Amino acid sequence: MCGIFGISGHDDAARLTHLGLYSLQHRGQESAGIIAVQDGKARGKVAMGLMGDTFGPDVLAKLPGRTALGHTRYSTAGASTIENAQPALVQFRGGHIALAHNGNLINATEIRDTLEANGSIFSSTMDSEVIVHRLARAMANRPEEQLAEALEGVEGAYALLVVVNDTLLASRDPHGWRPLAMGTLNGATVFASETCALDIVGATYVRDVEPGEIIAVDASGVRTLHMAGEAPLHRCVFEHVYFARPDSRVFGGSVHRARRELGRQLALEHPAAGADLVFAVPDSSNAAALGFSDESGLALEMALIRNHYVGRTFIQPTQAGRDAKVKVKYNAVREILDGKSVVMVDDSIVRGTTTRGLVAMVRAAGAREVHLRIASPPITGSCWYGIDTPDKKELIGANMSVDQIGTHLGVDSLGYLSLEGMLGSVPGGPDGFCDACFSGRYPTRAPTIAAKQRLG
Repeated sequence: MCGIFGISGHDDAARLTHLGLYSLQHRGQESAGIIAVQDGKARGKVAMGLMGDTFGPDVLAKLPGRTALGHTRYSTAGASTIENAQPALVQFRGGHIALAHNGNLINATEIRDTLEANGSIFSSTMDSEVIVHRLARAMANRPEEQLAEALEGVEGAYALLVVVNDTLLASRDPHGWRPLAMGTLNGATVFASETCALDIVGATYVRDVEPGEIIAVDASGVRTLHMAGEAPLHRCVFEHVYFARPDSRVFGGSVHRARRELGRQLALEHPAAGADLVFAVPDSSNAAALGFSDESGLALEMALIRNHYVGRTFIQPTQAGRDAKVKVKYNAVREILDGKSVVMVDDSIVRGTTTRGLVAMVRAAGAREVHLRIASPPITGSCWYGIDTPDKKELIGANMSVDQIGTHLGVDSLGYLSLEGMLGSVPGGPDGFCDACFSGRYPTRAPTIAAKQRLG
């Protein structure tokens, strides 16, 4: 999962991209980058770490131009190294190409093998680079037609921002797995993974980039092209459950409203008779806990306090990193919990490590009973489309029954939201969403990204 942002037609393009990426930092914390274009020349910087670590005013001053794109990375294919930081920038016979990608290409290895057999030399191990090579080889005339040619036969999930010389291109895969919104700002055109990034720069949301659409923006205006063929929608339901910010709209619907409805449905399916209060595992579960409170009538309390100087534990690339951050990320409020029967609401359980530690923390703060409620079904399979949920052997939901999980976590009761309840709670549901990591119903063949063994 990654965050992408792009703008065309604004004198402060790099600075606004920098600002937009701050709103998308939750989508990737391993590396970040910005490319800006002025008078046909592309300049850029990529770095490991957070936006605030490297991209100060001195860096932005060296990135002039009215077109820019940026990326915050959470690696799903390709190791977490500077070579794999995006946006990718290359020179080719027709000028330059810069690319920022959110998603996963399931046939990247096959495409790469073919390209290398025909002389291509790769500088990274990320799946996204195959699109760059294909784009450099494209024979079509207009940039949007070149991108359509490059994407022919590419399988999997992608939301893309691409610069070919002075043209900014935006595209989503025909199934619409990943979100990408379009806005305007004083005549400039802006694209972002989530609408919260449009808000921070003062842009007005216009619409989502449609699945299978390519939008081209340059000095002559805005053009659209639709790739051939129709495909069923497979929008990622996990965007609403966990990944997107609650102040965003993704896939045309409010994330906050979706999570609140997930919590209401969770309270209907798994009430906790005799409980004294409900609280969230902050922050992605706040709205779900509010919905649970709405429906159940239980008082909503702030029983866990999150240290906001610590990043998201799920998207840490190593287990050691996740464990270390959990220890400093939360603290329990004894005055709220002591002697109480409590409902703890979380959005999902992946490995269970964080949850088990939190339950122990809540009990140590004096909770008499802990009833855990999860606003999604058990995660039983890896995601092949841009969220790097681990192999089945690491997924607690794939290896234990619900009762066994409850015992392992040390709770008095455990309730997961049903698949039907989840899909019926999100905007535009229940149809048109990918639920493969919950249901095992994968809409494509298995990926060939190094047999899902992380390139690099």
